[in-house]
Amino acid sequence: MPGRPDDMARQFERDRPRLRAVAYRILGSLSEADDALQEAWLRADRADTSGVDNPSGWLTTVVARVCLNLLRTRDTRREEPLDDGARTRVSGTGADPAEEAQLAEEVGIALLIVLDTLGPAERLAFVLHDMFDVPFDDIAAMLDKTPAATRQLASRARRRVRGVPAPAADLPRRRRAVDAYLAATRGGDFDALVALLHPDVVLHADAAVVPTPEPFAVSGVEPVARGAMASMARARFTGAVLVDGRVGLAMAEHGRLRVVLRFDFAADGRITGIDVIAEPARLNELDITGIG
Repeated sequence: MPGRPDDMARQFERDRPRLRAVAYRILGSLSEADDALQEAWLRADRADTSGVDNPSGWLTTVVARVCLNLLRTRDTRREEPLDDGARTRVSGTGADPAEEAQLAEEVGIALLIVLDTLGPAERLAFVLHDMFDVPFDDIAAMLDKTPAATRQLASRARRRVRGVPAPAADLPRRRRAVDAYLAATRGGDFDALVALLHPDVVLHADAAVVPTPEPFAVSGVEPVARGAMASMARARFTGAVLVDGRVGLAMAEHGRLRVVLRFDFAADGRITGIDVIAEPARLNELDITGIG
């Protein structure tokens, strides 16, 4: 077991990929995860580790505690407007956007979106236990709760992540349409997007989407499709979720829920309406879960 500072330093470097993975899944932001690792190392370097029997487990605990503190201080996590200044503040030290997008895809964008709707304790319990096999007894000590209470936290988080299938019989068809809308937006395929839209389609967006002084509406296939094409960058961080029990899309750039799209459909499966939501108060009212 490590008994000297250089022993723990070597252990930290060996465990760095796993510790970074833990921090990223808890925080949902690569730059914040790297900041958490730096803070965790400073704490570890100052600590007396002579009695540590499981250095990897101990380091995981240190990282998790740092991440929990960061989650608990996110009092304004949905109060920032969706502008370039907000993105700069949220992204912290400035992680490589391409790396962040790739990692979000690997972990699962929809999973990160749903995790952002959980409370800090639920998120920590679910990530550590379900994704990294940390025993509930260890997680309970971090949260200052009983193991039974910690199990309940993870169970509640699990239900939200897995979601409950919507009762609509045509859920699979609507899921395919939403997936196709996202694929066309990501790929800049204007013709594919037009084919998904009903001739009478109307898009409504609140004032925080652009932002604009007032909410606005756009009608017609080509104007709506052109508006979607303008959101190609956001689409990299967008995934399909259930929004109030209906298939929709949500964007969580740098681990923060930013925009939600709710869809209405015609009988033939084409999209007749899109409601784009970015105002923090409206986002907080939405029930967002995974698609079971």
